[in-house]
Amino acid sequence: MTSKVTYLGDLRTSSIHVQSGSEIISDAPLDNNGKGEAFSPTDTVANALASCMMTVMGIKARDLNVDFTGATAAMTKIMQAEPRRISAIEIVFDMNLATDEKTKTILERTAMTCPVFLSLNTEIEKRISFNWK
Repeated sequence: MTSKVTYLGDLRTSSIHVQSGSEIISDAPLDNNGKGEAFSPTDTVANALASCMMTVMGIKARDLNVDFTGATAAMTKIMQAEPRRISAIEIVFDMNLATDEKTKTILERTAMTCPVFLSLNTEIEKRISFNWK
């Protein structure tokens, strides 16, 4: 078992990661009868994409002896109404590292191979951009 999810009432859940005990609270968004006081379930899906892409880039950067510390990603989730689902995820990576073009290409291509990217429905548009400093 990976996690245990408990419905807390008021359109809120608690998810406990079994191995670590870490907790994620989710809340229905304001536009879907919720309070919007925490990540919504669809927020966590979109956030998982950014986190996964960053993680695999971090692994590759470590393998290349590149300090990846300080890289950030700004994620925006776009919903469609009928059927209600994620229609697009926009992620803008700000890479706080100076490196050569070859390494940049390797890291960008690595990001596109993360398990979440490869698992999401192909109908979800993924708008990914990289800003290198």
